[in-house]
Amino acid sequence: MTQISRKMYRLDLKRTILWRVALLRRCARSLWHQILACWIGKSVRYRQLLHSGPLIPTSRRSPTTTIDPATVSHQFPASSGEMSSSSGGSDHDQDTSDLVTLKISLLGDHHIGKTSFLAKYVGKEKNQEELKVKGINQMDKTLCVKGARISYTIWEVGCDAFCQDADLKTSIPAACKDSVALLFMFDLTSRCTLNSVINWHQQARTYNQSAIHVMVGSKFDEFVQLPLDLQWTIASQARAYAKAINATLFFSSASYNINVNKIFKFVTAKLFDLPWTLERNLTIGEPIIDF
Repeated sequence: MTQISRKMYRLDLKRTILWRVALLRRCARSLWHQILACWIGKSVRYRQLLHSGPLIPTSRRSPTTTIDPATVSHQFPASSGEMSSSSGGSDHDQDTSDLVTLKISLLGDHHIGKTSFLAKYVGKEKNQEELKVKGINQMDKTLCVKGARISYTIWEVGCDAFCQDADLKTSIPAACKDSVALLFMFDLTSRCTLNSVINWHQQARTYNQSAIHVMVGSKFDEFVQLPLDLQWTIASQARAYAKAINATLFFSSASYNINVNKIFKFVTAKLFDLPWTLERNLTIGEPIIDF
């Protein structure tokens, strides 16, 4: 028994030493990255990321109508090409007979970057102040999918999940109704906004139970500056929440255009059954994509 006890003690001691060494390495690596970030002006881990390109660059205003995506999907067989930008010109120059308008809603607490996120996708970064309206903001984006034009009318709810303003509360059912996709956004540097996702989902489910669900973590460029152990904790919680609400999870940054276009490309591919493969990424320090 004494010999066994000694072996167990040595094993526990070895595990403790290895754990402490690993912890010290992690702290040293995190400190080194912060020093380099201060010196270079940008996170070392962030510089390793691939930036999303302008996948669907055309934007324009269009009237809002609601069409069942199942009716549209048969028009674009999966074997005939990719998404592309629509042709230029004024509203009078383009025939609206082939224009399909679909609604997407973005839900999330105040000050988490919703407007910046949408403005980056739509291409109206310089006009954000003009888009801010009490309750709901609307931005439109038109793209060409296999020869037909799709217009996304994107609704942004401008209140938090627990607001008591009657006008703002009525905007939630208005935004959720008839939406083909619901984007639940939170700030990666604010745990309380992540916790609010569940409440947002519960409210949205009351008015829409058929939409595609996507969870979007904003401000990845600030999140990547946090200690690795805190990044791991937040990422794990976000992945658990995404699984609970059956949503695909994206970490994004509007400032650096990380995963902004990719999120809407994912929604489009999902709606119309397009042949586009989404790559999973669970590496801490990189923009996570989980599904």
